[in-house]
Amino acid sequence: MNGTTTNPESAPGQLKIGLVSISDRASSGVYQDQGIPALQDWFTAALSSPWQVETRLIADERPLIEQTLIELVDQQRCDLVLTTGGTGPARRDVTPEATLAVGTREMPGFGEQMRQISLQFVPTAILSRQVAVIREIADHAALILNLPGQPKSIKETLEGLKDADGKQLVSGIFAAVPYCIDLIGGPYVETNEAVCKAFRPKSALKSKAV
Repeated sequence: MNGTTTNPESAPGQLKIGLVSISDRASSGVYQDQGIPALQDWFTAALSSPWQVETRLIADERPLIEQTLIELVDQQRCDLVLTTGGTGPARRDVTPEATLAVGTREMPGFGEQMRQISLQFVPTAILSRQVAVIREIADHAALILNLPGQPKSIKETLEGLKDADGKQLVSGIFAAVPYCIDLIGGPYVETNEAVCKAFRPKSALKSKAV
């Protein structure tokens, strides 16, 4: 298992993100992984509140995927875990099965919206099996999301689609992530609205200090 590890205890109010790239060839060094760098670049641009990251580069092996997701949530105390790769119909694509196995509650709306975004570009989006779950333990919970493997698709999935003037045409999935993290007891996450505007009901908004 390749990756970076930081202190399991994040600073108060700081979002801890786990990034997992799932690829037999990238994990064995056949080619350079693109998923984790693309996600790190996106979060650097999109988040305006503090965050830290854990990264893992692993093979398409279901027991290993399950073990990695459990470790990132239960031991590293990530609030949000994103995977890339392994969500198609090929026999080696087992990321959704591993994700569902470690989750305590499924969040089907995320998968539905990811496919809706991708269908704007390719009809083969219906072959994608991305899922999302919440994993809960006694004193902690995290949202786990399966994302596509290509950097362009990752960005489109998270941000959604905008016209030439920047008007939102199709909502990206990350708009709903900060409020979901609120609801499961995680830190209050703020975003750069030029990249992705987080949506919360008015009752859930925190007033900014003047």
